[in-house]
Amino acid sequence: MNTSFEIQPATEADVPTILELIRQLAEFERLSHEVVATEEGLRATLFGARPGAEVVIGRLAGEVVGFALFFPSYSTFLGRPGLYLEDLFVRTKFRGQGYGAQLLGHLARICIERDYGRLEWSVLDWNQRAIDFYKALGAQPMEEWTVFRVTGEALVKLGSSG
Repeated sequence: MNTSFEIQPATEADVPTILELIRQLAEFERLSHEVVATEEGLRATLFGARPGAEVVIGRLAGEVVGFALFFPSYSTFLGRPGLYLEDLFVRTKFRGQGYGAQLLGHLARICIERDYGRLEWSVLDWNQRAIDFYKALGAQPMEEWTVFRVTGEALVKLGSSG
């Protein structure tokens, strides 16, 4: 692995790169049709008055290798915050070289520095390569849990009820 690999917090100047990485991730996940994010929206929600998430970008000799987008969560059972990894993506030509593990290690260090109790994320059930990778790092699947989501019209309906 090259020692010139660096992981740094994204800046507002990185917004076009972040959007491109999101699009590449969506293509990999076969979900390109769902990407409606814009540079303006990312600028506002990542670097505005109330940032909703943080981003780190990994670069090798200045070339973008991948990114991680994450935000705080909270565990009532632990009574402590945690970190939820929304997206981890390493560009195809850099996969299998340890950069994903370094990005996850970076996030683990953020958890430790902030005294967070856990780092968690979701993975598509068909992505066996990622599942095997995460298990090799010591991550445990939460097989007894099912993710639920409310979005679009259902979110509006729920928000206007009761």
